[in-house]
Amino acid sequence: MSSIILITGTSTGFGKLMTITLSEAGHTVIAGMRGINGKNAEVAKELSALPNVEVVELEITSDESVLNAVTQTLAKYGKIDVLINNAAVSGFGLLEGYSIEQVKKMFDVNFYGVLRTYQAVLPSMRRNKNGLIINITSGASGHTLPFMIPYLASKFGVESITEGLQDELKDYGIENVSIQPGVYPTEMNNGSKAGIHADKPEIIEEYGDAATQKFNALGAALFGKMATYNMDPQTIADGVLKLVNMEKGTRPLRMPLDAIAEGTDIEFINARAEIKSRWVAKYN
Repeated sequence: MSSIILITGTSTGFGKLMTITLSEAGHTVIAGMRGINGKNAEVAKELSALPNVEVVELEITSDESVLNAVTQTLAKYGKIDVLINNAAVSGFGLLEGYSIEQVKKMFDVNFYGVLRTYQAVLPSMRRNKNGLIINITSGASGHTLPFMIPYLASKFGVESITEGLQDELKDYGIENVSIQPGVYPTEMNNGSKAGIHADKPEIIEEYGDAATQKFNALGAALFGKMATYNMDPQTIADGVLKLVNMEKGTRPLRMPLDAIAEGTDIEFINARAEIKSRWVAKYN
């Protein structure tokens, strides 16, 4: 059965692949992105040309923009069956090297952006007593890593939302799932998309070369895994399609998706934890 699906952050990466994959499977996709008449006009036109796709202006850091996108969708289609919270930014650097304002910017996208979409779609989903909300978090959601603390804290927060709301929304027939991707060669990780990084160079300088070496080693470990296991972003889009098509009541709360998982949660967790344990053994 075809679903009405709203996705945030569809101009690049996972979001764009999800849009293509879900529309090809016959679902109606509302592809949310910012700057559809400006910086993202070209990709907006590209996705709009696909069958079953409508592109809408959606700036995840704006209450008004999020509400307008949801209201516009409900007015045209009458419901939203699935919300996919995909829009996010990454960021690296020493925690002390982040200004509070920079951390707030990170959370405004990754954490508060998710809250905005929930508050916009939940009234209609509760009325319909039906809905699925998929949150894209992180493959490191079972542990944290140095030099990525603000980013992972924002993603941990989304895990908290997902788990807590599962009980709050149970009586309304609304399911929540977090997908936990590893490091994939998308625009978020290949340097073409700006992140929100540590912005206090004087602090970074005080930590010296030792911290720089540790940071470089961590990056080599993370991106080395990406190359070793030939990480394909389509894995995430295919996982989303699988979740959407699953029978209600059978969906998991968390769905780790990673080429190194090889099909089991335990293998996934062990493989992701291996990155941290090797780093700790070498530098501590």
